[in-house]
Amino acid sequence: MKQLMALFFCCLLCRINSFAQDTTVQLKDVVVTGQYQAQSVKQSVYRVRIINSERIQLRGATDVIGVLSNELGIRLSNDATLGETDVELMGMPGQNVKVLLDGVPLVDRGSTKQSLSQVDVNSIERIEIVEGPMSVVYGTDALAGVINIITKKRTDNLTVTARVQEETVGTEYKPFHGKGLHNKNIGLQWGHGSWFANGGYTRNNFGGWQGDYTGRKKEWHPKDQSFASGMLGYGNRTWEVWYRLDHLHENIKNQGDINTGNYKATDQFFYTNRYTHQVQAAWKPGERLSVNGALSYQDYQRKTETTIKDFRTNTATLSGDAGAQDVSKFSTFFFRSTVQYKISEGISLQPGVEYKRDASSGQRIEGSPVISDYAFFASAEVKPATWLNIRPGLRFSKNAVYDAPPVIPSINTRFALRKDLDLRLSYARGFRAPALRELYFYFFDASHSIKGNSSLKAEYSHSVNGSLSWQALSKDPLHYTIALSGFYNDFNNLIDVGYDAVDPSISTYININKFKTTGGMLEHSLQWKNLQATLGFLYIGRYNRFADDTAYTKTGSSPTFTWTPEVNANIIYHIKRIGATVNIFYKFSGVRPTYELVAVNNAEVVHLAKTAAFHYADVTASKRINKYLTLNAGVKNVLNVDRLKSTSADIGQAHSTGGPVLMWYGRSYFLGLNFRWAKIKN
Repeated sequence: MKQLMALFFCCLLCRINSFAQDTTVQLKDVVVTGQYQAQSVKQSVYRVRIINSERIQLRGATDVIGVLSNELGIRLSNDATLGETDVELMGMPGQNVKVLLDGVPLVDRGSTKQSLSQVDVNSIERIEIVEGPMSVVYGTDALAGVINIITKKRTDNLTVTARVQEETVGTEYKPFHGKGLHNKNIGLQWGHGSWFANGGYTRNNFGGWQGDYTGRKKEWHPKDQSFASGMLGYGNRTWEVWYRLDHLHENIKNQGDINTGNYKATDQFFYTNRYTHQVQAAWKPGERLSVNGALSYQDYQRKTETTIKDFRTNTATLSGDAGAQDVSKFSTFFFRSTVQYKISEGISLQPGVEYKRDASSGQRIEGSPVISDYAFFASAEVKPATWLNIRPGLRFSKNAVYDAPPVIPSINTRFALRKDLDLRLSYARGFRAPALRELYFYFFDASHSIKGNSSLKAEYSHSVNGSLSWQALSKDPLHYTIALSGFYNDFNNLIDVGYDAVDPSISTYININKFKTTGGMLEHSLQWKNLQATLGFLYIGRYNRFADDTAYTKTGSSPTFTWTPEVNANIIYHIKRIGATVNIFYKFSGVRPTYELVAVNNAEVVHLAKTAAFHYADVTASKRINKYLTLNAGVKNVLNVDRLKSTSADIGQAHSTGGPVLMWYGRSYFLGLNFRWAKIKN
């Protein structure tokens, strides 16, 4: 414990309270993730980053992944075989990141966060990112933190929006369809008295990227997405209720090369349909009491279809190979309710209940498993002095399928040391329940022998965090903030792929791994007249799984942590005289080292593998044409990054075989037109 506390205070000297925006805006920003009620970022006991709709528009992003790519501590990885992108937060994999849509957890097939690329970016009001365990409030999967995507809702008038954006994919482009990236959207928001509603439709067409491949095969698969959403709500000063439906249809096409011997090619198609229903309500009968509730049902289906195309007859037939055809279905019913009661000016309570039911079926799932999870959680907010806020919390959960920790504790504190100086210290225990695929996955074909493990235990962690934020200058027109913070996470029972104890030829999921992350971050935020700028530095350490294994540490150096630096900088300059904005978004990701086992002379030895460092930058601009139209243009991936050199024999993806890591498709150019019309009230 002494060593842990010493490490915590050391980390505190080199970690930052993250800022996603300029200082003056941040002081006004209101956050809701993990809060008793909406409150400013400055008053929150959690470190919260906010990415608002203006910044999303300035990035020219067509999906959530494009919005997050520039954030410190967020690293993306691509599975070229399945056409999917996963996210890592502060050194922890996507399976430990909770993705929410308006506070409701989104369903995914497994550990990969497909949901992040399956949300309509045009419907987003803002994104809130909370780093560190949030398991007391949000339950399983929130070990690394929470990404809460908050959609547009209430308005007081009629607003019509539309967007068209055309983008090259590297040097490949064809107008409006096919080669390139094509985004089209139309949206409507309406409010009258107590009623409010909105709806929208978006089409994303991505033509894929040929890369180094020739013929029909592409390094990035073509993807076609259609989003439709609608929301209707009613409310007054004391209560509000609304219903929202989101639908996604996605088609990913993986074409194979033609076999010159028989003039046939094997093609794969991945069809996804995702329906997300949610009803939310809030009631506040008085100043002391408020009640919130959320009810959601999600239906997620992914179909894999494999065909053999004969170019001599121009016909296609379904492949009869094992595992070639599959329909995987996942559904989730979710209910959550909390009560906030203010006992006095210094004490507030928040008890809550949560119920979640996950079900799955498919050719690659054993049976039709159902997992039900029941939880009760409670926290208090105690303010013994105006400068001190203490929030302890406990979560009790019960699940008949997996072995979850019976009690999850946390404590978060905020010290207002001065008007311009805030200190935050926290401890939390986190946990992640095994995913349905990890428990019941069953896939055997010519090249796969994988089965799930219904005896898996839940992963759990101990985490300490600290941050110090100083508003060094705050006098118009100059505002400057510097922040420093540190973190340490210790994980147990991490789920990984291993060998079946009975039959070593079969791979399965097992609780074997320990894992740790630690590091620090420093960030500066500046606003001066029309200029907004941020500069951040992150140094993050990831645990070397061989560090405590005496069978390997004796053969050579095997440090406890491998370290990677990150730097990012954002510059936004408003030219108000002509109604234009110029933006530069930059990020450097350093060399990422990792240790792995390789065979040398019929023996396994530990090998240090490295993935190369890279610089990534976007330069964008926007210009208001008139009161209805805004033109966006820019260059993404200015430095032309596509793949990274890697010395790894296995780069960590289930469908990877080592070698270069595919990151992007090179430099691209975009041009977009945004329309907004609003009826002005008399």
